[in-house]
Amino acid sequence: MSRFLRRRRSPEQPTPEPVAYLELPDEDDEDDAGPIGAPISSPVSNPVTIPSVAPVNPPAPVAPPTPPTPPTPPTPAAPAVEPAIPVSPAVVALPAPPAPAVPPAPPASSTPPAAPTPSAADQGDQQAQQDSTETTRRPWDGLAERIETFGDSRWPVRGWGLAIAVALAALICAMVPVGPSWLGQAGAVVVASAYSWALAGRTGGRPVVFGSLAAALGLAALISGRDDLATGAAVMTCVVSAVLAVMITVPARTFARAVRECVIAVVVAGIGALATVGFEPVVTVADFEYATFGIALAMVFVVVYRLGAGLHGLGRRGAVIVLVGGVLVVITVLYAELLRRYGTPTIVESSLDIVRWSRDNLGAFPRPLEAVLGIPALAYGVHMRARRRQGWWVCAFGVAATAATANSLVNPTIGLTETGLSVLYGLLVGLAIGYLVIRLDLFLTGSGGGARSSGRRSRVDEEAAASRPEPRRTQPLR
Repeated sequence: MSRFLRRRRSPEQPTPEPVAYLELPDEDDEDDAGPIGAPISSPVSNPVTIPSVAPVNPPAPVAPPTPPTPPTPPTPAAPAVEPAIPVSPAVVALPAPPAPAVPPAPPASSTPPAAPTPSAADQGDQQAQQDSTETTRRPWDGLAERIETFGDSRWPVRGWGLAIAVALAALICAMVPVGPSWLGQAGAVVVASAYSWALAGRTGGRPVVFGSLAAALGLAALISGRDDLATGAAVMTCVVSAVLAVMITVPARTFARAVRECVIAVVVAGIGALATVGFEPVVTVADFEYATFGIALAMVFVVVYRLGAGLHGLGRRGAVIVLVGGVLVVITVLYAELLRRYGTPTIVESSLDIVRWSRDNLGAFPRPLEAVLGIPALAYGVHMRARRRQGWWVCAFGVAATAATANSLVNPTIGLTETGLSVLYGLLVGLAIGYLVIRLDLFLTGSGGGARSSGRRSRVDEEAAASRPEPRRTQPLR
């Protein structure tokens, strides 16, 4: 039976670390100098080596006992610090290599360092490259740049206005008549070419090409003296004048601005009317009026189709407007033609009685197509363009007024004063109808797209909210 002996520890000695004890047989004597079960390492007695079976591996040397350390006074608790990771004694830390010496920074100077001076060889290469570039530069490159710079300035618009003023003076002198006989035809050629140039520039085309083509056609009609060429030039001038009068308008927030745009369109078409008769065409009045109106209407619809990027920009409102305008055009033209050809004498005489009374008392009778359709559509269209994109489709029917104005002087049986009063009366009647249409549209829709609006304050708010942008009158629309 084994016995385990332990030595009492004195209070002065530190607590030894637990060690393993060796179990021996009972034959050992109890009166030996040391206890048989004493620990191998003890701070009081010398270590005792107990003979036993030699282990396979030799035992590691035992470190001598460390002397006890005196107790230290208690210190305040330090904040918890994450224990450091012990480093194995086998790992030897190598000294870090010395950092390279940093050269001292140069003293700051207020003046930047001078650029390196190119050598004579570099200067020769640069001069050779410049000479080669100048030799490969085409002679007309500078001219193209000058033309582009001139086109971006205000001088083309001023020159255009000056040309129109000179041509208008020539046309008026031919009507008086004053001056040479060719003065009216020369003014007509200038107006035709200037209007073609302006229409091409306004619609995003090539102004120089179309302006030069119109000038060439007018000069050919003037030099040849042929009636067919003069009639063709007159048709071209009338159509271009009617379309340009519509395209040159800008959006109008208020009805007063819509009136201004209608007046500008009529004035532009009126100058075109003087240029149309300046070619002295030989035509039938009714055929000339139908031809010019039909071509102008088709041309303005093509231009509006391009500006609106197709029919998808028409919308339900635009579709209704186009349908109503088309029906009015058909009814007006067919009624007038049927009344002229197949009307009974009673109906014709009653209609002519109204016309005669207006001529006798007012000096003229307003043109029906201009008063009923053209001016109302133009006034309502420019007013709508400040709010919705469908306004262009409404303005397209304004060509009914501008075409009627541009071909108004072709009829030789009507004097100049009566023609002017007829256009003026048609403008006034059309503006009255247009005002009613605009007020009805604002009453039904208002500025909120469906909310009813009435009163002066709501009108002011609606006009302030109408801010759909468009290019200026002298800039391309696309």
